[in-house]
Amino acid sequence: MHLLKRFLLGSVAALAAAGSAHAADLPVKKAAPIEYVRVCTAFGAGFLYIPGTDTCLRISGRARFEGAYQTSSSRQPGAAGDTSGYRGLARFNLDARTQTAYGTLRAFVRLDAASRTGVIHSGTMLRIGQAYAATGVDERGRAEQYVNVDKAFIQFAGLTAGRASSFYDFYAHDFEFYGATSGSDNSSTNLLAYTATFGNGLSATLSVEDPVFTRSPVFSPSANAATPVFVGYTDGRPSRYGNVDTVQRSRLPDFVGALRVDQAWGSAQLSAATHEINVGNLSTATPAGAGGVLTGIRHANSVQGWGVQGGVKFNLPSIAPGDTLYLQGAYANGAQSYAGYCMIAGCYAQSNTGFDTQKFEQYFADASVNPFTGQLQTSTSFSAVASYLHYWSPEWRSALFGSYGEQDFSAGARLAQGALFSLVNPNGANSFSTNGVGVPGTRFYQLSQALRDTYQYVVGGSLIWSPVADLDIGVEAFYTQVGVKSGRVIDLDKGPGAYGAVAAINNGSFVPRTATQDSMTQVRFRVQRDF
Repeated sequence: MHLLKRFLLGSVAALAAAGSAHAADLPVKKAAPIEYVRVCTAFGAGFLYIPGTDTCLRISGRARFEGAYQTSSSRQPGAAGDTSGYRGLARFNLDARTQTAYGTLRAFVRLDAASRTGVIHSGTMLRIGQAYAATGVDERGRAEQYVNVDKAFIQFAGLTAGRASSFYDFYAHDFEFYGATSGSDNSSTNLLAYTATFGNGLSATLSVEDPVFTRSPVFSPSANAATPVFVGYTDGRPSRYGNVDTVQRSRLPDFVGALRVDQAWGSAQLSAATHEINVGNLSTATPAGAGGVLTGIRHANSVQGWGVQGGVKFNLPSIAPGDTLYLQGAYANGAQSYAGYCMIAGCYAQSNTGFDTQKFEQYFADASVNPFTGQLQTSTSFSAVASYLHYWSPEWRSALFGSYGEQDFSAGARLAQGALFSLVNPNGANSFSTNGVGVPGTRFYQLSQALRDTYQYVVGGSLIWSPVADLDIGVEAFYTQVGVKSGRVIDLDKGPGAYGAVAAINNGSFVPRTATQDSMTQVRFRVQRDF
C-alpha cells in the first residue's frame, strides 16, 4: 500500500512537470487594448470623441410637460367646448463636429415626439401641419400624436444644407411658450444657404428655401362647390365662378436674403424674401354657358409675393445679467406668413379661428382669384413685436411680450367676388356656406366675414423658476383680441345658423347677432428638463 502511494504521487508530479514545460513553449496572448471614450474640448462642454475618429459628438435632449386652460363661452351645439389640454414632449439632439482645413464640419439632427390633447395644440406643429389627429369617435381633432424631424442640416465653410430654421427669421418667439405673437417663425424648413462673414460680427446670407412652409391658400369661394358654374356674356367675353385648386403649386423656391450684425451690445438683422403664388389650372372642366361652349379662363398668371422684416436685439446687463429686449417689424405683400400674421392660428387653412368657438373666422389668404379676369389679387399684412426678458435673480426670470398686426385685401377683391356671386345666384342664395361673400348692397354682404380686413393684438407674460441648472418650472398667460377693421360680422357663436338664412337676412325677417371683435385668454404651465 505504501508503495502504491509513492507510485501515484510520482506520476502526478511527472505529469505536472511535463505540462509546465509544454505551457512554457506556447505563445502568450495579450488582451486587446481598450480605447476609452475621450473628452473633446474643442467645441465646448459635453462633446466626446467618437472612438476611432476625430469627430466630436454631443448627445442632448429635453423632456417637457405642459398643461393649459383657455377661456371659452361657446353656445354652439357642435363646438368642442374644451377649456383645458395637456402635452408631453420628448426631444433628442445629435451634434457632430469635425475640425478640417476649411473650418468646422458640422451635422446637427433634432427629433421631436409628442402627444397632445384638448386646447393645448402646439403652435409650431399646428402651423407646419405635422400633427396627426386621432381617428376615434371621441378623440377626432382633440388628441394628436406626432413625430417631427425638426432639424437635420449640414454646415461647412459657410454652407448650410438640410432642414433648419429659416434665415429670414429673427425673434421667432424666443421668450414665449405658445408663440402667440405675430412675426415670422418658420423653425423647420428645407433650405440651401450660404453665409459670408465680413468681420466685426457682420454677415450676409443668401438662402433658397422650400415654399411649402410659407404659403397660405388662395381664396376662391367656389373651392368647395361640387359643380363649377360658368357665365357667358353676350359679347363673347367669358367669366367663371368655378372649381379652383386653392393649394399653391410648388414651382419656384422662396429666395431669402439677410444682413446681420452680432456684437457685444446685441444683434440686428434686415431680411427679405420672395414667394411665388401659383395655383395652376382654374378649372378641371371646359367652361360652358347657356349660349354654348365658350373659351374660358383656364390659368391665372403667377405673381411674386414678398416680405421684408427688420429686428434688433439689445443685451441689457446694466439692468441684470441676461436681460434682453427684442424689437421687430415686418411687412408682406402676397406672403402673409412672412409678416407672421397667422402665428396664433396656423397658416394652412383658408379661414381660421385662433381659439375654439371664435365668433368669426379670419382669412389668411395670400391672394384671391378675381372671378372676372381669373388673375390673382394679393393681400398685404404687417406686424410689430416687442419682447423683454428680465432676470430677477439667477433662479427667477420673467418675460413680457406683445404684438399688433393687420391684414388687408385688395380694394376690389371682395367687390368682384360679390358681383359675380350675384350673377350666378340671382335669388341671393348662399350655396357656398361661410365662404360666400354675398351680393353687394345686401345685408349679408355687409355682415359676411369673407375677405374682411382684420387686426389682432396679443399681450402676455411669463414667470419661470430654475431651482437647479437645466430645470424650468414656469407659467405663461396671454390675451389676444381679433377684430374687423370696419363694419360688423355675423356672430357665429350666438347665431350658428345665420349663414344658412341669407334670404331671411336680406329681406329683414331675420336679424342675426353681430360682432366687431372677439378675444381669448390662455394660461399655460410648463415643467421642462434639458440634458
